[in-house]
This record gives sequence, structure tokens and C-alpha cells, in this order.
Amino acid sequence: VQLVESGGALVQAGGSLRLSCVASGRIFSRYLMAWFGQAPGQEREFVGRINWTGTNTNFADSVRGRFTISRDNAKNTVFLQMNNLKPDDTAVYYCAADSHPNAWKTYEYSFWGQGTQVTVSS
Repeated sequence: VQLVESGGALVQAGGSLRLSCVASGRIFSRYLMAWFGQAPGQEREFVGRINWTGTNTNFADSVRGRFTISRDNAKNTVFLQMNNLKPDDTAVYYCAADSHPNAWKTYEYSFWGQGTQVTVSS
């Protein structure tokens, strides 16, 4: 699976962004999809994930209620909608995929995109 993220930008605190991740190569609808964020000097951290059918999502406490994840299996695309952004959300955001239905940690995901930069100014 090849993953390509887009949509990162510089945005003011309180603003919104929508990141996209387009997948190719294998049956996208069979993959658990997730988003991770990596701030400067920090480890890559779990942001949220969505199951194969798009019926179940999970989020880190820090973004729950502000971020949502959706997917369009017909277009092999997963989205991260980021609302009420805060300066602490500044990070490179990575899309990840795995065929295991219950992957949580970075090492459990087999496929990664190259990342897209999100910068939130105060």
C-alpha cells in the first residue's frame, strides 16, 4: 500500500484544516487507517483511527471532540478533519495503514505516508 497525505498548512489557532490520505496498491477497504502526529523533537503519537467500514473511530484524549476521521473506500481516501486547532497541534501528520483490525502503536502499522506539515500559530 502506498499512502500520500495532503492538506497540511499554516493556520491560526481556532481554525480548521482537513487532511487527506490517498492509498493505492491493495484493497483499501480491508485496511485499518490511522493518523499519527509528530511534533518537533517528539515521538510520533497516535491521533486517531478508523475501522475498515468507517463505522468506528477512536481518538487520543488530546483531540477527542475536535478532530474527526472519515473514509471513502470508493476513492481510497481517508480524511482527518481538524477543528478548533491549537498551537500544541503543530506537527507533521502521518497517515498509516494495517490489515490488522486492532493496531494502536506506531510499530503495529505496516504502511506509512511521507507526512504533511500542520502549523498552528497563536
